[in-house]
Amino acid sequence: MLYIDESEVRQLLPMPEAIRLTREVFVRLSRGEALNHPRRRLHAGGSAVLHYMAGSDGRYFGAKVYSSHRTGAHFLFLLFRVEDAVPLAVMEANYLGQLRTGAATGVATEAMARPDAGVVGLIGTGFQARSQLEAVAAVRPLRAARVWSRSEEKRQAFVRQFTDQPVSAAATAEEAVRGADIVITATYARDPVLEDAWIAPGTHVNAVGSNQPKRRELPSELIARADWIAVDSREQAGIESGDLLLSMGDAAWSDPRVVELADVVSGRIHVRSRTDEITIFNSMGLAVEDVICAGYVYERAVAERVGREIGAVYS
Repeated sequence: MLYIDESEVRQLLPMPEAIRLTREVFVRLSRGEALNHPRRRLHAGGSAVLHYMAGSDGRYFGAKVYSSHRTGAHFLFLLFRVEDAVPLAVMEANYLGQLRTGAATGVATEAMARPDAGVVGLIGTGFQARSQLEAVAAVRPLRAARVWSRSEEKRQAFVRQFTDQPVSAAATAEEAVRGADIVITATYARDPVLEDAWIAPGTHVNAVGSNQPKRRELPSELIARADWIAVDSREQAGIESGDLLLSMGDAAWSDPRVVELADVVSGRIHVRSRTDEITIFNSMGLAVEDVICAGYVYERAVAERVGREIGAVYS
């Protein structure tokens, strides 16, 4: 069984490949060829929480287990082979989680945003923000990306990471969002971080920061105005999506505007018949996304180890 550390995951899984894999697993979900078990949480006392989630993509299955505390979070992924249930790898998964969350946004943006969308407004510069912008840039040529967060110092530091993209810091959240074709919210906010009036017709919104039923990033008015709202899993969103639960309650699951991203990606549902439609992807993050990405990393890691062993024999 392999132990694969964070640096190896970074080396072996580029964003375009993560997007391809994530797209593939959503198609498999739509066909019933992949399985996902929603996240569960164990509150251990104080601010210590254990989170665990599982999935199968048909070839591999596994579970992500991570702990969180006010001082930080620690992620591990356990990968098994479906054929014989043999354990294959333990993988450090902080970066894996960032990457697959960004990749899901890339897949949703590719499927739901206008083809000519090229101006991005990003709210948040924390743990998930960089991979969000990288994923969108992989599926839409960026003309501009405006970024806002509460800390000016963090905004400026974030912008400096993007030397090959037109990324700039905005003075306010409204300045970042108004006029954007694609809006991304990647925050830990409890209450909405933007206003409905800032979102123009034709905008696509990726809301990725909240996976708690009492937290939301989007205002009720925007949820009511949206033409389409895609979730990565109805089952998981029913447990965790504060954006929908606080705005719509149980009515969300009978609303025809609320669909699963798997059905959009597979072509079963067509969400953008007009250029002025407002579309939302409300991302919770699925373990099956981790599974398919971890399987790819494992295969690459095995191949590299074999290559090194052969090289050592002939050196």
